[in-house]
Amino acid sequence: MALAIVIIDAGGDATSLGLILAARILSGTALTLVGGVWADRIKRKYVMIGADVGRALLLIILVFVSAPDIPRVWMALIVFLVGIGDAFGAPASAAIMNVIVPEHVLQQANVIRGITSRLGQIIGPAIGGVVVALVGARLTFALTATTFLFGAVLLYGIKEERVARIEDREPFIHEFKEGLQVVKEMPWVGAMILMATFQLMVVYSAETILLPIITKREFETNSVLAASMATFAIGATVSSLWALKLKPKYPGLVSLTVWSAFALMPLALAFPFSPTFIVIVYLIAGISVGPWDAYWPIALQREVPKEKLGRVFALDHAGSAGMIPLGLALVGPVTSWVGERNFLIFAAAFHILVNVIVYRVPGVKEMKTPTRSAKSEQD
Repeated sequence: MALAIVIIDAGGDATSLGLILAARILSGTALTLVGGVWADRIKRKYVMIGADVGRALLLIILVFVSAPDIPRVWMALIVFLVGIGDAFGAPASAAIMNVIVPEHVLQQANVIRGITSRLGQIIGPAIGGVVVALVGARLTFALTATTFLFGAVLLYGIKEERVARIEDREPFIHEFKEGLQVVKEMPWVGAMILMATFQLMVVYSAETILLPIITKREFETNSVLAASMATFAIGATVSSLWALKLKPKYPGLVSLTVWSAFALMPLALAFPFSPTFIVIVYLIAGISVGPWDAYWPIALQREVPKEKLGRVFALDHAGSAGMIPLGLALVGPVTSWVGERNFLIFAAAFHILVNVIVYRVPGVKEMKTPTRSAKSEQD
């Protein structure tokens, strides 16, 4: 929130905003496979603590390089380094769940984890917008650094079982390849990761860059940006709770069907009738995320051996977000070439088309590896 406001208020356009935001995602995906291996090699809470402390220190540096007269390349460099913390923290935080939570309440724990994240997204944009307006971007970054340090303190109290000593484990490269092999043996997992890869590259990139630009241009305020992000998180939270109570026979079918609502965001930006319209559409679009919070993590935790979960969640994170930097970097040039509205309409149609294609992959509908006989029959 603070980055977007600072860059736009300093005269940045879609291209400069996209490149700076892409820097964090680029490092966060490029190194997440390394982070996933380490999440399986040492206690996962230590990986998470290191990631939080590292990001806090980098944000403190960002306090001193966020002035408008500082070259944007320095801001992009700091953001790139912050993304390395994401690369280590994300797979560890997902994989640690079935280590510290009993299996019979694992799905509820995954949803609660998703909801707490959404709650942060609900109040975060509002806090970010208010704090930037009241005290400026520098103190906003300082506040964010403080929250990372506070999170590291909370993580230290987690009770986690011992892991094998590093010298007793297979070589790093061997464990890296093991993670790839697990996904290769479960094509439905790879298909859904690839689905997210291309959908997020197009749809997420488009709305991330164009939401602040279009709403500021059309409505002359940053409040629509903050309200849209918050209502999206509210929709996702409500949907997660609903999905937790629902016990579908085909969780993949439910997830893909509801996920189609994500396409509403670029359509709303293509036709920004009013601030209220944008906010309501983002609320509805947020509902698309809930089933993923409820069904996707538990499916991986059920199907993947516990000692390899860090690597598989890393592949999920890397694959899902791997093309977002390219998408963010291309939004500006592409919209200049084909026009904002045409690109946003294409993004919505592309999202629905990919959903339909991926549904045909065996195992996707059930989010479960088919038995040999069932797989042959489906093939």
